[in-house]
Amino acid sequence: MATRIEFLKKKKLKNAVLVSGLPGIGLVGKIAVDYLLKQCKTEKIADVYSDSFPPSVHTEKGLMDLIHDELHLYEFKGRSFLFLAGPVQPSLDIRLSSSQDHYEFAQKIVSTMKSLGVKKIYALAGINIGDKRMEQEPKIVVAVTKKEMVAEFTKLGATVDSYGGLISGAAGLLPGLARAQGIEGACIMGETNARLVYGDHGAAKKVLEMLVKLFGFKLDMKNIEKESKNIEKAFATLNKQLEERKEEEHPEEKLSYVR
Repeated sequence: MATRIEFLKKKKLKNAVLVSGLPGIGLVGKIAVDYLLKQCKTEKIADVYSDSFPPSVHTEKGLMDLIHDELHLYEFKGRSFLFLAGPVQPSLDIRLSSSQDHYEFAQKIVSTMKSLGVKKIYALAGINIGDKRMEQEPKIVVAVTKKEMVAEFTKLGATVDSYGGLISGAAGLLPGLARAQGIEGACIMGETNARLVYGDHGAAKKVLEMLVKLFGFKLDMKNIEKESKNIEKAFATLNKQLEERKEEEHPEEKLSYVR
């Protein structure tokens, strides 16, 4: 299996940072990076192809191309930001993709970033908190490659998952493998519900707000704010329906102990 990165343009990067947002839980990372591409004046510099991607082609105006991800360059305040975006990463379903596929894909990205002089890699993703997401606004949870980075993120309002766990796919492997290459890394996760297969814009908005705090990006949050409010409104309606159903099925639970 092979991953290849086809550069369209050669660019000289300055104090470069990679921000990755590929499909995952709640599509949080993808929504966040796609929003950055719309808001920032970026330039596409490379296509990323891999044999571990679904065996499909993308068609547009009658023309076809192998399904792929893209690297976009954004120059901001004397720094070069690379945004890794796209519709695919190796599948987490072991029937469709192997562990080797995931490592090969992530290692190719990381080694290429090192050759470009990238200093930090940030993977954006969602973290599943189940039905609790329906009852509360999402928080930002981070996992980092250096202990010193914990204080940096907690100062900005993020939390650390003290119970530990696993981060699967590119969201975990990109910063994880970066550490072995001497590149600092972090996974920035917005709390979400894994059943939100059409995306959690509320969690993505929180991730974007963290990036604004980190790098000072100038983003118009109006559109994602609107989508976020729609999500929260839907949750409130669903919670109300569930409570009403519970009361109908178990009316005795409403009785007071004081008669």
